Amino acid sequence: MTDLAFSTLGCAGASLDHVLDLARRNRIGGLELRAAEDEFTNVGLSPIERRTLRNRIEDAGLEILAVSSYVRLCAVEEQPLEAHLELAADLGARGVRVFPGDDPTGDDPTGDDPARTTDGPTPGELRALDRVTTAPKDVHIFLETHDSHSAGRRMAALCALLDAESPGHNTKVIWDSAHTWSHGETPAEALGLLRPWIDFVQIKDSDSTQGFKPVAIGTGDYPIGELMQALHGTPYWLSLEWELKWHHHLPPLDEALPATWKWITTG
Repeated sequence: MTDLAFSTLGCAGASLDHVLDLARRNRIGGLELRAAEDEFTNVGLSPIERRTLRNRIEDAGLEILAVSSYVRLCAVEEQPLEAHLELAADLGARGVRVFPGDDPTGDDPTGDDPARTTDGPTPGELRALDRVTTAPKDVHIFLETHDSHSAGRRMAALCALLDAESPGHNTKVIWDSAHTWSHGETPAEALGLLRPWIDFVQIKDSDSTQGFKPVAIGTGDYPIGELMQALHGTPYWLSLEWELKWHHHLPPLDEALPATWKWITTG
């Protein structure tokens, strides 16, 4: 039986009651909680608010896969990583989602071009190494295949750097399977690259003829059958990263979640 979660990015600004109801009605076992000032999950919550939030989610039988921050691990600017790690620990989450956020136009001139001309890590990746090495280890740091490291090959190289230079680090990967696909990697290829570090897998449908624009489940051409075949026998959760906040043409989660169950079970 597949374990399915969803991100509250798909119902941004909704109440906890609404999120719990969506989960109950759609056989959902886990949540990615978007952390922002306008959400019920944010770093400004008091200790009692954190306790209440955790208890309500646990009482509903749900697991918090990640607190979804907008921390950029490779960025030059200071990032609120520790505050989000503390929030995740207080909520009983498995970890904090972060973005790589390396700068393809600044100190990393090759961006995420597979034909990189530089040898060794970029300055941004060295900043990520420093932040990972000094961060608290109560919960995981989850690097999402996103922006500068959308390709599995680049994320795998960064994770290999962390393994070599910071043994015992607490970083794992959220595999956004649509992003690696958009960078030319089949699901099997991306899984092969990222397997040592994956914690869970994000899914969504997208249309390669429209610049890999997210579309309603089942209307794009993401190879979900290939993904499910590649994942057969693995322990990973699937999480629907429904980007309704950024893509208003998408249907609501009330429609997307039932469609997702059909999509992953029938291919």
